[in-house]
Amino acid sequence: MTAHYTSKHGLVSKMPEELYMAFCDMRNFSSIMPGKIDAEITADYDNLSITVQGFKISVRVDDRVPYSIIRIGSGESPIEFVGVLHFDRPEIPCKTDFWIELDANINFMMKTILGSKIQQALDKAVDTLVDISEGRMPNVPNDFV
Repeated sequence: MTAHYTSKHGLVSKMPEELYMAFCDMRNFSSIMPGKIDAEITADYDNLSITVQGFKISVRVDDRVPYSIIRIGSGESPIEFVGVLHFDRPEIPCKTDFWIELDANINFMMKTILGSKIQQALDKAVDTLVDISEGRMPNVPNDFV
């Protein structure tokens, strides 16, 4: 069963071209992982793999539409999913209307348990990106500071 989630929209204080370029190279994500997490991270332009406590998840970029969409698929992961990052140009100059769509192949029980948490995580990711783009530090647990 495929579950579909759509995040809230957020106005990021970067032009779509700038934001897109930061997300299109998977190596950029390995540098933002908190240093206190004991994880093995490997990345190249198209792929990112993270192993934490023997649990491995990997993602790959399936498609890039310059400055507007990046489609990411699951690689080695317990849940099959496809995520789409949207970088839309709003009427406000020097901003990006950023939002995420996620389709996850999960059964009814997992959807019942995880559905609201997935939605909250997508919305939090958008909020965090907006906060960072405006120079505000997002709420980060003290363990990561």
